[in-house]
Amino acid sequence: MSNTPPVHDADLSHIPPRDKAELLSQALPYIRKYHGKTIVIKYGGNAMTDPALQQDFAEDVVLLKLVGLNPVVVHGGGPQIEDALNKLGKKGHFIQGMRVTDAETMSVVEWVLAGEVQQDIVGLINAAGGKAVGLTGRDGGMIRAKQLKILDKDDPAKEHDIGQVGDIVSIDPSVVKALQDDQFIPVISPIGFGESNESYNINADVVAAKLATVLQAEKLLMLTNIRGVLDKQGELLVELTPRRIDELVADGTISGGMIPKIAGAIDAAKSGVNAVHIIDGRVPHAMLLEILSEKAFGTMIRSH
Repeated sequence: MSNTPPVHDADLSHIPPRDKAELLSQALPYIRKYHGKTIVIKYGGNAMTDPALQQDFAEDVVLLKLVGLNPVVVHGGGPQIEDALNKLGKKGHFIQGMRVTDAETMSVVEWVLAGEVQQDIVGLINAAGGKAVGLTGRDGGMIRAKQLKILDKDDPAKEHDIGQVGDIVSIDPSVVKALQDDQFIPVISPIGFGESNESYNINADVVAAKLATVLQAEKLLMLTNIRGVLDKQGELLVELTPRRIDELVADGTISGGMIPKIAGAIDAAKSGVNAVHIIDGRVPHAMLLEILSEKAFGTMIRSH
């Protein structure tokens, strides 16, 4: 399989009716198996910026809700934050790959994530026939946070202050559960609050993994800009266990930005989430295909 995303083609008229019926009937056991179950979706990457893929994502979320699953969306917004800061002439300052977030930057992060990005997603889902509701970690006292401490990579005794970047203290999912029970689809911005009511920007992968754990979700889906976890030959690893992941990190197969994604995935898998899927968000309807068919459009991490 090549790395280039497939051409978006929503026209299904070339598929004979019998094949369509076959496709639909294949989804039935999966619909039955996951009916009433919670699925947490981390939404980011190309799927979030390409208009055709945005449409596919919204349709997938609505369809999952209609067939009886309970999708919960957690979104990122790094590129959008970068654009907004550039427009304001504010230069980003990074320490060990983490954005230093002062009070002014934090206010931009809040209006971009909780305003623009979140409301775009809510609008897309509603236009596709769903009932989405936007939340931040402040709503219902959902995400309590504290300042994330960054230890110097060369001198562990030294700490870096990167401002209002948060570490999750606890998640109270009662507002999410209340919305789910009422047929709504929660769309969550990864912003938490501290003891003095200060805001914190939290990594969206971390929020999704922790929320999936607290909700005891059936699945955690992470939409990314890659095909999944690849081996040294560039072949897709369709299924992994925590033990196999340790081996792949040790021999350098898994490295760089993939490590934090995988770490969150493993934590969720070890804490009761049955399966974590790292999915290629550049494939139209990848999420639906991953959940309701036998085909793999990414890497599934099982708890054991």
